[in-house]
Amino acid sequence: MSSLQGQTALVTGGGTGIGRAIAQDFAGAGAKVIVSGRRAGPLEETVKLITDAGGSASYVICDMTDPDAIEAFAAALLAEHGIIDILINNAGFSSKIRSARYIGAEEWRDVMDVNTMGPVVLTRCLMPAMVEKGQGDVVMIASMAGVNPSVMAGAAYSAAKTAARVYMNVLAQEMRPFGIRAITVNPGEVDTPILDNRALPPDEATRARMMMPEDISAAVMMAVGLPRRAMVSEVSLTATDPRDMSADIAAAKNKQKA
Repeated sequence: MSSLQGQTALVTGGGTGIGRAIAQDFAGAGAKVIVSGRRAGPLEETVKLITDAGGSASYVICDMTDPDAIEAFAAALLAEHGIIDILINNAGFSSKIRSARYIGAEEWRDVMDVNTMGPVVLTRCLMPAMVEKGQGDVVMIASMAGVNPSVMAGAAYSAAKTAARVYMNVLAQEMRPFGIRAITVNPGEVDTPILDNRALPPDEATRARMMMPEDISAAVMMAVGLPRRAMVSEVSLTATDPRDMSADIAAAKNKQKA
């Protein structure tokens, strides 16, 4: 495992799933880890898992749909830590309504805010310290829904993750001269709590065939662990043997109410 000794990492959505796995791996590699999210309980559990294993971790509550709260959050982090060396924009949200025919304005806005607006505001706020240092990593946990949009992923979620990928492409072009790497990670199906919002939530046998959060974390660790002269601009991960999703797609098309 690559050493991240002396680096400070922020993982949004760090209370469960992919975010928790990344936080644990980063702490295991020596980073000082901060996890954020909306709910204290899961964040406390992540911090305990890390500290019990001998790592350094803390948590902060932040609502990624509130730009003012995000700006205040970023300012407090910089005041305390000076710089966030590695930013993992992992917080994600998917609407219960997937169909373009039935998705409402409020659900659409919530999905776009968490998956796109929030990361954009947070990245902007933390970027000046990285520029001053001449080094930093920004990782966006996007989705295969942004590579291959689908009804099953949902109109809003597919649009939000596509926008996130485009943003990261532009960020990479702009920030590479400053030594800042912009890395996009596109997971396919992963066994995380976000699947509970599906029109047809998968059962345990189905989840067992999917990728696990630690698989995505391994890809992130590989990307940030490369020598500074090298950058993984984008990596996509899927199950070795993807399952038949026809029933899921049919359910997503027909669900009209949350």
